[in-house]
Amino acid sequence: MSVHCLFQIWCVYHSGTVNRFSLSDSGRITLVDACSIFNAVKSCMLTKTKPKLPSSPAWFSFLSHLLFPSLLLALALKVVIFFKTMQAARCPTDELSLTNCAVVSEKDLQSGQHVTVKTTPTHKFVFTVKSHHTVAPGTIAFSLPQRKWAGLSIGQEVEVANYNFDKSKQCIGAMTIEIDFLQKKSTDSSPYDSDKMASEFIQQFNNQAFSVGQQLVFSFCDKLFGLVVKDMEAMDPSILKGEPASGKKQKIEIGLLVGNSQVIFEKAESSSLNLVGKAKTKEARQTIINPDWNFERMGIGGLDKEFSDIFRRAFASRVFPPDIVEQMGCKHVKGILLFGPPGCGKTLMARQIGKMLNAREPKIVNGPEILNKYVGESEANIRKLFADAEEEQKRLGANSGLHIIIFDELDAICKQRGTGASSTGVHDTVVNQLLSKIDGVEQLNNILVIGMTNRPDLIDDALMRPGRFEVKMEIGLPDEKGRLQILSIHTAKMREFKLLSTDVDLKELAGETKNYSGAELEGLVRAAQSTAMNRHIKATATVEVDLEKAEKLQVTRADFMGSLNNDIKPAFGTNQEDYASYIMNGIIKWGDPVTRVLEDGELLVQQTKNSDRTPLVAVLLEGPPHSGKTALAAKIAEDSQFPFIKICSPDKMIGNSEVSKCQAIKKIFDDAYKSQLSCVVVDDIERLLDYVPIGPRFSNLVLQALLVLLKKAPPQGRKLLIIGTTSRKDVLQEMEMLDAFSTTIHIPNISSGEHLVEALELLGSFTDAERATIAQQVKGKRVWIGIKKLLMLIEMSLQMDQEYRVSKFLSLLRDEGADRGFYE
Repeated sequence: MSVHCLFQIWCVYHSGTVNRFSLSDSGRITLVDACSIFNAVKSCMLTKTKPKLPSSPAWFSFLSHLLFPSLLLALALKVVIFFKTMQAARCPTDELSLTNCAVVSEKDLQSGQHVTVKTTPTHKFVFTVKSHHTVAPGTIAFSLPQRKWAGLSIGQEVEVANYNFDKSKQCIGAMTIEIDFLQKKSTDSSPYDSDKMASEFIQQFNNQAFSVGQQLVFSFCDKLFGLVVKDMEAMDPSILKGEPASGKKQKIEIGLLVGNSQVIFEKAESSSLNLVGKAKTKEARQTIINPDWNFERMGIGGLDKEFSDIFRRAFASRVFPPDIVEQMGCKHVKGILLFGPPGCGKTLMARQIGKMLNAREPKIVNGPEILNKYVGESEANIRKLFADAEEEQKRLGANSGLHIIIFDELDAICKQRGTGASSTGVHDTVVNQLLSKIDGVEQLNNILVIGMTNRPDLIDDALMRPGRFEVKMEIGLPDEKGRLQILSIHTAKMREFKLLSTDVDLKELAGETKNYSGAELEGLVRAAQSTAMNRHIKATATVEVDLEKAEKLQVTRADFMGSLNNDIKPAFGTNQEDYASYIMNGIIKWGDPVTRVLEDGELLVQQTKNSDRTPLVAVLLEGPPHSGKTALAAKIAEDSQFPFIKICSPDKMIGNSEVSKCQAIKKIFDDAYKSQLSCVVVDDIERLLDYVPIGPRFSNLVLQALLVLLKKAPPQGRKLLIIGTTSRKDVLQEMEMLDAFSTTIHIPNISSGEHLVEALELLGSFTDAERATIAQQVKGKRVWIGIKKLLMLIEMSLQMDQEYRVSKFLSLLRDEGADRGFYE
């Protein structure tokens, strides 16, 4: 009790915050009395003279109740009370600087004692002292980190007093220390075991005083490290008593390091130190996803699955802290290749990925911009793109931030090596430089390269392997759900300001715009807007806007449908003009053969849509010339309602060489593979092959191309229906092309008089009396004429006077050789 009261008097003297202090039940001492008593005791201790007693009753109370018992107890416990003004000095040796102790003379204090150093009236610091013969009496030596922490200068007077730890409350249970290389020029990338480092730390600094914020130097593996104490927790008192831990954690500002203290190292910010082991903190990993990012407002529709796949492949590993990634031994994905038809959102997606990530502003470069007329400059441009990432990787290691580089039109600079016509080989050296930077000898783990192209087939194979452009994602045409999202994005402003008419149904538009790309849908909205605005422009000598009507501007359903039918056509969709000319006269169902062909065609369409086993269905319509094969093929394609329908016809390839003809055919099939459901009509195959019976001669190059394409299955998830037409089945049989088709359907000519009359009735070209006359002539007779030729003969006959029409028609039948059974 007496020693405790003496300590409290010392606190009163230094703080001045206690107004009254009770010594015993029989008397009280004021703050003034306490200060007087303490000064007297202090003078006595420092000068070793008798104290000059103050004339206060409190002094006698202090002598009787406090001072004499305290001195007796101190003598019994051999407690030395120390309080002295000393001068700060420089630590005499580097070895003493590494002890983290304040160094004093052997005449002042003994090694292992703890003292408080009061530098200003409000700042005190606790140190463990070490005595050394080189230090002059009355001085206390500090290392440079200690002087920085305490704000000390050489020769400054400080007040030094004993400090006793309360080991029940001030033993360090766990302390977190920030660590970095002391000198930046001595940095290296070697791994340092934090477990061994913690053991060495406790061994070097056992039973020393530490404070939060304290700076010190630590030697480990012949390297000097600068340390800063960041946080300390008191040891659980239950553990000190040998009992189970209570689980309570108490933060402390000053503590005593003991043998079973836990030391945790934390790498300093921007440090390149490579810490390994368990005695390190989980590094604060900044989330890679921007916290302000909103996926709903990213302005991209119809690419939810693509975004999900890219995140899983490219970013999942970057979300985890580096130590977990290191333990798994995995490397981050460094490259993403986005490919697909133009206008489907590749560039937009790359731009949004850059905004989505918590990284630097991405470097966006067009492929042709890399090329330079000077030798070696193209390769230097590639190196400049990666320079910042290389410098930061060397400086920060695993803590380096993510650098994003986006290449648009990648195929312009990364063509297959050895295919260029130039003798300089510039493209080859650019590819080589890019290969070495993405995944070369000195690997970079802090880059993400995003390449975009419409022609992935042109890119060098070495770029496509894992470790480089590892993630290859096709950005295809949006489905109906995606088209609805895109239309919603582009009409959001109109809906917000009530400029979109209530009769506009975006779901209906999404259903009508099959195989429209994102850019085409945006163009459709713009076309509808321009149509609506055009209604409010006055048609006068000058262009004027009717402001009164403009305030009531509304974009209606009619505006969208007009733009859909007239302005915007899908590049990978169905252009009705392609096949409208083939069926402009409709389909004349003159008999069961035609009905059976259409029914079989419908079955093949359903098979293509519904069957998972046959994603490719190829059918050949063969028959004599003019029998209507092309019209039936076009009708089957039109009734299929497939979003992609193309007709590969010889009339579009007149004058083409064999190579260009093969390329044109291949492009049609490549475009078909980009749609979920596609139909390709290969018309008049023998003409595509340049077949002539004289010789005979044909193009083997085109034949081989067709054989390959007819058998090639579409990509996963895509389905293709191929309808071929020919008038020379025997020729295709000899060329072994029939085996490339799943089935063959025969298209016959009109072969009986009854079928002929039925066709005339359906066409409605002759009167009833004229048809009756014709029927009487052909009844029970055999005829042989194609429906296309029949239409031609009818139109010729109708140009005659009415009384000569029938006779002219029958005469034309005979001239064409279609009257085989007239005279039998």
